[in-house]
Amino acid sequence: MANAESVFKAYDIRGVFPEEVNADLFRAIGRAFSIFIKSKTERNSSVVVGRDMRESSQSLAEAFADGVMDQGVNIVDIGLASTDMCYFASGRLDLPAAMVTASHNPAEYNGLKICLNQAKPIGQDSGLGEILEIVNSSPEPAEKTGTAEELDILEDFAIHVLSVIDKSNLRKLKIVADSANGMGGLILPPVFSKLPFELEVLFPELDGTFPNHPADPLQQENQKYLNERVLETKADVGLAFDGDADRVFFMDEKGEPVSGSLATALIADQILKENKNESVIYNLICSKVVPETIKKNDGKGIRSRVGHSFIKELMEKHDAVFGGEHSGHYYFRKNYRADSGVIAALVVLVALSEHGGTLSELLAPFKKYESSGEINFSVPDVELSIGLIAEHYKHLTVDWLDGLTVDAGDWWFNLRPSNTEPLLRLNVEANDKKACTEVVEEVRTVLSQ
Repeated sequence: MANAESVFKAYDIRGVFPEEVNADLFRAIGRAFSIFIKSKTERNSSVVVGRDMRESSQSLAEAFADGVMDQGVNIVDIGLASTDMCYFASGRLDLPAAMVTASHNPAEYNGLKICLNQAKPIGQDSGLGEILEIVNSSPEPAEKTGTAEELDILEDFAIHVLSVIDKSNLRKLKIVADSANGMGGLILPPVFSKLPFELEVLFPELDGTFPNHPADPLQQENQKYLNERVLETKADVGLAFDGDADRVFFMDEKGEPVSGSLATALIADQILKENKNESVIYNLICSKVVPETIKKNDGKGIRSRVGHSFIKELMEKHDAVFGGEHSGHYYFRKNYRADSGVIAALVVLVALSEHGGTLSELLAPFKKYESSGEINFSVPDVELSIGLIAEHYKHLTVDWLDGLTVDAGDWWFNLRPSNTEPLLRLNVEANDKKACTEVVEEVRTVLSQ
């Protein structure tokens, strides 16, 4: 069996197939997950299992399901699914769930995202550590074996997604969506077929080898085909989904990519129009325009650490109506507080329909600051390096919510250690491009000492 410790990450389980993740490991994780959920609930439960289109996903899903049933727990197999579709099944059926996917990672990877009933997150500090301990204890099968049933929920998911938005003011828009041969190719047609939009899907075939380009839209080079097609067809909006379709990135009619921060501000603005005095969660690398937009709409902005488990915990704690991350994850109270790329896309399309102009015009008021994007620094000693930066900027406002954040008023930055590599990740924002560049270079200089 593969080494479990190496693939248990902060928010999920992920590694290279078959060297790091394989059927034996997933069977063991299935057994451990069964034991874990039985310790959390007194009632007999089942587990929802979904999978993406990767070549290894079906065999890994079957092995995980076998492990779950070894401990006497039943399986509800929803088959091919996007991650937000799996979260929906968890919420609608009130069951724990597991999604076999490696999201945006290359084809040789696979992994597992798991949650409790109602799509409640399980991260390193909220269950993954316990599950790893159970895996390492090599539990014996239970006396009674669970059973499996198949359930097709695609149409119910489409109906649910459409129920989140107000469809009364939609206007005909030309939309190009790049699904990158990922799960967007499955979920987009049944959703958009019920709307007055003209949709063209690039690379809709489900193919886990990703023959056209990697399913990671955060990297600008992977939006090349979308950019070309948006300009060629004079589309109103471009949508870029990652492999498991829980994230979406936007492109305006000029072919310009929209940052996750601007999208978060726009979605918060739209949702708070009808939800005054509600809480909105945003992570700490989002632009300052996000909390400013929340405040302008009489919302309550709550700053969070980076990562879906932290966002979802705060969503529940504050009964937040929406949560957004710079990385393209958008969370909705009406979606069991889980993230959904397609719901985020629809909220933006509603806002654009009501605005009546172009997406670039709609976003213009939010473009107030310059940002560096995320810059990675390879350093020999992460703690020593971040300590040097903290000492250098100790005369300014500093906090340690997630890594180091330094705020000088007209510029700020966050410097966070990577969860998996000896890297520091830097995000800088300033009032103008010159100041942004100067701060990046100053940090670079201090780190090189």
